Amino acid sequence: MTALSGPRAAVQTRSTTSGAVLDVVIPVYNEETDLGPCVRRLHAHLSEHFPYPFQITVADNASVDGTLAVAQALAAELPGVGVRHLDAKGRGRALSAAWSASSAPVLAYMDVDLSTDLAALLPLVAPLISGHSDLAIGTRLARTSRVVRGAKREVISRAYNLLLRGALAARFSDAQCGFKAIRADVAAGLLPHVRDTGWFFDTELLVLAQRAGLRIHEVPVDWVDDPDSRVDIVATALADLRGMGRLGRALVTGALPLAELRAQLGRAPLAAPPAQVPVGLPRQLTRFAAVGVASTLAYLLLFVATRGALGAQPANLLALLVTAVANTAANRRLTFGITGSRHAGRHHAQGLLAFALGLALTSGALAVLHALVAVPARPVELAVLVAANLAATVLRFVLLRLGMHHRRG
Repeated sequence: MTALSGPRAAVQTRSTTSGAVLDVVIPVYNEETDLGPCVRRLHAHLSEHFPYPFQITVADNASVDGTLAVAQALAAELPGVGVRHLDAKGRGRALSAAWSASSAPVLAYMDVDLSTDLAALLPLVAPLISGHSDLAIGTRLARTSRVVRGAKREVISRAYNLLLRGALAARFSDAQCGFKAIRADVAAGLLPHVRDTGWFFDTELLVLAQRAGLRIHEVPVDWVDDPDSRVDIVATALADLRGMGRLGRALVTGALPLAELRAQLGRAPLAAPPAQVPVGLPRQLTRFAAVGVASTLAYLLLFVATRGALGAQPANLLALLVTAVANTAANRRLTFGITGSRHAGRHHAQGLLAFALGLALTSGALAVLHALVAVPARPVELAVLVAANLAATVLRFVLLRLGMHHRRG
C-alpha cells in the first residue's frame, strides 16, 4: 500500500477561462427572508477580496416557501450565482449533491446566517488551492477565535467535541462550525462513503478524512450566534449520538475501506509512525481521565435529555449503556494503544461488566437518594450521580487495565 508522500498539486488559478476555482455552497431550507441579503453580501465580498474566479451555489433542499424563487432571481441578477433544487430535506444531502455536481477544484459551504466573519474565507481555502491541505474548517474553539453565543450552546458545543475526541479519537477541534472547505478530488473519494444526510454529515466527513490520513487545516474565526436559529438542539444532539454510534461500529468492524482510502488519498508519514501508548501507569491514567471526562459529560447530557420522558432510572440505564460502549472503544484505542479487531469482543465484554457495576452503583445511589428525599432537586440528583460515577470510573480503570494491559496489538 502506498500513500501520497508529497504535497498535492496546486490548483491552476491564473487563467479565468477555465471556470471557477472556488464554489461556495449555501444550503437552505425555507430561508426566503435571509437568502437575498446573504448572497448579495457574500458576492460583494468575493468580488472585492477574493483573487480567483468563483461561483456561489444555492442548494435549496425542499423549501416550501418562496426560497427557490428568491434563489432563481439572485441567479438572474448576479453573475456566478447558480441554483440547485432538491426534493428532499437534509443539509448533508444538499451539500453532497451540490459538491458532486460542481466543476470547481475547491468546494466550500457556509450557513445562510453568515455567522462567521467572511474575512476568514480566503485563509480557509488558500491551503487547499496551494495543495498544502485537503480539508479546512473554521473553529470557534481556538484561543484566538472571537465568539459571541449563549452559555447553553457553548457548553453543548464543547461537550460534543470533547466526546468526539474520546469516542472517535477526533483530532480536529470544532466539528459543527458551518464554515468548511474541501478539495474536489478529495470530496470525490470521500463522499460515496458518507452516509448521513443531516447535521452529522460534517462530523462523519471529517472523521473519515482523518482516518484516511488527510490533512485538515483549521482557521480561527470570529463568530456571532444567530438568535433566530431554528436548530432543535435536543433532537440534533440525539441524532449526533446515533451517528457517532453508527460510525464507531463501522470503524470497529472494518466496514469502511480505510486502507483503500489511505492508499488513494492519504499522505505518507515523513518519519516512522510514533510509538504506541507506553505501558506506564501515569500516561494511561492521564488518557483514561480525559476519556472519562468526555464520557461523563456525554452521560450527563444524555441523562438530562431523556430524564423527563423516561424517568430517572431508565434514563440512567440508557445514558450509562451508550457511554459505556463508547468509553470502552476510546480507552481501548487511546489509553491502552490497542488497534484492530483482535480481542475486541473480550474487551467490550469487560466494558459491559464495568457497565453493570457502574449501573449498580449509580442506580443504588439514585434509589437511596429517592428513599431519603421524595422529590430531590435536579442539581442534587446530578451531584449524586457524578459521585457514583467517580467510584464507577475507578472500578472501570482497574478492570480494563487488568484485561487490556500487555495485550496491545
